[in-house]
Amino acid sequence: MGRRKKNKSKKIIYVSVILIFIWIFGFYLYTTYQNIEIKENNYTAEKQLSTYTEQTVENEEEKSVTIADMIEETTEKVVGISKLKSTGASIFSNNEESELGLGTGFIVTSDGYIVSNAHVTGEKYSKCYVTLENGTNYDGTVVWSDTDLDLSVVKIEAKNLPYVELGNSKSIRVGESVYAIGNPIGFEFRRTVTSGIISAKNRTIKIEENEKSSYMSDLIQTDATINPGNSGGPLIYPNGQVIGINTVKITTAEGIGFAVPIDVIKPIIESLKQTGTFEEATIGIYAFDKEVIPYLNTSIGINYKNFETGIYVAQITKNGPASNTELKEADIITNIDGKELNTMNDLREYIYTKKPNEEVTLKIIRGKLNKEIKLELGKK
Repeated sequence: MGRRKKNKSKKIIYVSVILIFIWIFGFYLYTTYQNIEIKENNYTAEKQLSTYTEQTVENEEEKSVTIADMIEETTEKVVGISKLKSTGASIFSNNEESELGLGTGFIVTSDGYIVSNAHVTGEKYSKCYVTLENGTNYDGTVVWSDTDLDLSVVKIEAKNLPYVELGNSKSIRVGESVYAIGNPIGFEFRRTVTSGIISAKNRTIKIEENEKSSYMSDLIQTDATINPGNSGGPLIYPNGQVIGINTVKITTAEGIGFAVPIDVIKPIIESLKQTGTFEEATIGIYAFDKEVIPYLNTSIGINYKNFETGIYVAQITKNGPASNTELKEADIITNIDGKELNTMNDLREYIYTKKPNEEVTLKIIRGKLNKEIKLELGKK
């Protein structure tokens, strides 16, 4: 009897051990299953990453649509400019288009200020004819013009016009995408859009016309096609901001065109926008960038080669603001009122913010001498 009870106790212990083992094994399987669930969640995260990639492709497609929309919107702000008046309904009509000498401009204010090239519009106070994108014709008056820069501003009597957004030409980088808009050749190809990149910055080119040589400096070089008639049109970023004014191309090579940086004309536009007038101040000098020096005589190059910044004073205008000061020809102006000068456009941009009779301070280098010179600006 005692032995039976003892055997029964052993069976109970064995069964208990087996049950405990089954419970432990079951708990192990449960834990392992939970880990498998976590791994599946990780897989789901990878699928979400794949979905994000698909969204990126969609964004690229949306970006392309946005650029097309931007181009369409910008072309509404581009105008045709001619020195001859059309007898037809528009200078974009094919009536006598061969006689019109069609060029390009773009609207910069809602009340009718238009930027173009001086060789398109003519000199200050001259007349030209402007046609908007909708075919409306206006008589235009040139209110400012500079043949050295090949820039001008035309005014038409109009209100509530769409106008472009101006970018920052100082921050441009080689390789960035750009678009040129203009009226090449004539009526048939009005508002042509070409695309390319910024090929180089601060280019200097020599122009020979009527047996005379001149230099254009600080230009933006682009491989976006620029043809006759594109002159005066905008060079724009993919966001629609204007960074340059198309001006010339190299006729002996393909894919080399140039635009004047927009920053140089911004102070003039702002003055006209705010006051309706612009009084151009001047120092009364003729000066060169360092980039122009290789085109000139070697004696200037020797005098200038050791200086990294500044502009070279080639000539002082007789009876001009600088003529009765200590400034001399062959001086190198490195600074004006604390602003460092590297190019002639740096000087122009600053002088355009000043008025005649205001005083400025120049820092100059003359040989081994460093000097400050104060002078009163004159009216150009």
